[in-house]
Amino acid sequence: MATAENTGKRKIVINPVTRVEGHGKVTLHVDEKGVIEQARFHIIEFRGFERFVQGRFYWEAPVIVQRLCGICPVSHHLAASKAMDVIVGVERAISPTAEKMRRLMHYGQTFQSHALHFYHLASPDLLFGFDAPVAKRNVIAVIEAFPEVAKQAVLMRKYGQEVIKATAGKKVHGTGSIPGGVNKNLSIEERDALLKDVDTMTEWAMGGLELCINTTKAGGQSLLEFGSFPSNHVSIVGKDGCMDLYDGNLRAIDADGKKIFDQVAPADYLDYLTEEVRPWSYMKFPHIKSLGKETGWYRVGPLARVNACDYIDTPLAEKARQDFMALGGGKPINSTMAYHWARLIELVHSIEKIKELLNDPDLQGAELVRTGKRQERGVAWIEAPRGTLFHHYQVNPETDQITQANLIVSTTNNNEAMNKAVRVIASQYLDGKEITEGLLNHIEVGIRAYDPCLSCATHALGQMRLHVQLVGPDGEVLDEQYRG
Repeated sequence: MATAENTGKRKIVINPVTRVEGHGKVTLHVDEKGVIEQARFHIIEFRGFERFVQGRFYWEAPVIVQRLCGICPVSHHLAASKAMDVIVGVERAISPTAEKMRRLMHYGQTFQSHALHFYHLASPDLLFGFDAPVAKRNVIAVIEAFPEVAKQAVLMRKYGQEVIKATAGKKVHGTGSIPGGVNKNLSIEERDALLKDVDTMTEWAMGGLELCINTTKAGGQSLLEFGSFPSNHVSIVGKDGCMDLYDGNLRAIDADGKKIFDQVAPADYLDYLTEEVRPWSYMKFPHIKSLGKETGWYRVGPLARVNACDYIDTPLAEKARQDFMALGGGKPINSTMAYHWARLIELVHSIEKIKELLNDPDLQGAELVRTGKRQERGVAWIEAPRGTLFHHYQVNPETDQITQANLIVSTTNNNEAMNKAVRVIASQYLDGKEITEGLLNHIEVGIRAYDPCLSCATHALGQMRLHVQLVGPDGEVLDEQYRG
């Protein structure tokens, strides 16, 4: 590997960043002493779905917008449906059958998505270590070293997909949720087929949680300190502070657990949050208005949800939450790598909720759709696997066409936090003289912990492909590395 003299300021570019969904790059600006001055995680693609839906009929939105994503389309499907519930006049007043069918669909998606991310994308980091040989840091090595774990991972994702198929009509890009409700209930045959394996899935989910806890503890304090920094956290909670991945009001807490705001309704989100545009990224930077852009940024997703809620309403997950929070003495856990632990708590919670819902007779109910007084503005949110997802629409009441849309996706909410993680990790591992394999992989590990969906489409498997340049102050390429 080439070594460059430390003659001045330099810029290190990682492009593309893959083995995450979408296209992005990282630039690290280094001063004369090799100290990181600035770290930027750029999103270098543009999707434009907020423009695509303009002019389309409101009832088309739940089907159109889920094309944003191939791994979490249910989140967009349901968020758009909930926003259109407002448009048709039944905000949070759909029938019990409709709500529980949607919840079942949503927990099925969370279950399969968390299983996919942890076992297929993140587990090589935890099982083999960040400094393991490149050839070993992949899912194939996991299959070879832990065949039973790998088999369970595949079957857990398959089970979640079957839940989605039974509720949405298809495993990917279904049509089950519509404005005002759903277009089907759950048959007895579908229910019984899913109930048959639910206890096995619960056992495996608990095994996954134990695996995550053991590998995290084996890494010691250094693993929890990896990419760790204080931050605010934002998530949806129920009226009593309970974790609720489908519906609720918005809560924000600071790094010490103090509430910044609480029980904010969807229609009022613009009074509390705003988005900043920066010239070097197509992804916006949301922050809490009252704190400003410098300190008002926040994290969303499993870590934020476990930190922000007061309790979880399923016993196995609640016990795991209590053990997790004990790490911080009851205060929020601000470790980037703790995302995985929190994600596995939600994996357990999701299968517990699936079993609870499958045993609810409301799923066989006949009332599927309700309507009320038409509205022109519809705002809704949902806790997607990666974090809080906002959908906001304006609809012309005379033509039924969408005139304006604003979507704040989970990864956008995590934008500044991911940038902070890149800077912290680079500062810990960059030596200022050469580009090392360790640096590349450590940055990859930190970004992957957030499970980012850069275009909100599909995950990429395999080794992260990187092109990194170390550029001197006069533009000369001092060092260069390709991988993948």
